[in-house]
Amino acid sequence: MKRLISLFLLVHALMCSASDIVSVSGESTYYDDGTKSKSECMRLAAEQARIDALARKFGTIVSQDILQTDRIAGNREQNDFLALTSSEVRGEWIADVGEPEYEFSHDSKSNLIVHCKISGKATEITNSATPFEANVLRNGTDLRNADNIFRDGDDMFLHFRASADGYLAVFLEDEAKDVYLLLPYPRDPKSRLPVIKDKDYVFFSRDRDKENGAMVEEMVMTAPDNLEYNRVYVVFSPEQFSRPVMDSAAGLPVMKSAEFNKWLIKNRRNDSRMGVKAMNLQISPR
Repeated sequence: MKRLISLFLLVHALMCSASDIVSVSGESTYYDDGTKSKSECMRLAAEQARIDALARKFGTIVSQDILQTDRIAGNREQNDFLALTSSEVRGEWIADVGEPEYEFSHDSKSNLIVHCKISGKATEITNSATPFEANVLRNGTDLRNADNIFRDGDDMFLHFRASADGYLAVFLEDEAKDVYLLLPYPRDPKSRLPVIKDKDYVFFSRDRDKENGAMVEEMVMTAPDNLEYNRVYVVFSPEQFSRPVMDSAAGLPVMKSAEFNKWLIKNRRNDSRMGVKAMNLQISPR
């Protein structure tokens, strides 16, 4: 009987875990002011559609901070109030399902209007994921070099710090929907990189990442002809996880975005403490 009860509880826990990831859909219309490229307008419309999907499913949190200052003006005491209101969705986007659908039109000034419909997988934000910090750095290894706007030939580094011991993997998705594994380094036989809590790491720098020695690969962002948009995924968990099955291209393990999303959804479903941070990068020609 005890074994049956334990088995029932295990199955029930797995069913609850699986139900945490749900299907969502949203849409949004982005109005350009004539300053952005078509691809950038499409990216912004898709981001707004994802936020719309999360807000529809999980709702939003509205918070207000009030700052009060007292000062003397002449012979009179004056109180100043500053109210800051912010709104955040209560869900987290995990992966797209299929390709976003776009419709294009123009306003009376010939500015582009992009309407986007999108579907994906998402989960409600909880406190179970282990907190960590991740920042993309441009042409320098200090936090003051944090940036997401690159030019052709710029060096890219990654700062990372976690609140617990665990394992790290980093991926980069390009405009062709190819996803490359950046960490662990291509010459590292491990499928994830062990990291120590409260330690500052800077990857892709031979000077700062001496622990990995000769395995360190330096990253140079390229966009010689046209403006490009990439996305960096930082995946961290206190639990061990295996990297996805990938092919090899130009010395880097690679897979298609759709397969990567399936891998990500499966791992997030099985590991509630796994966290993911996605950072959009813009690379422009010189």
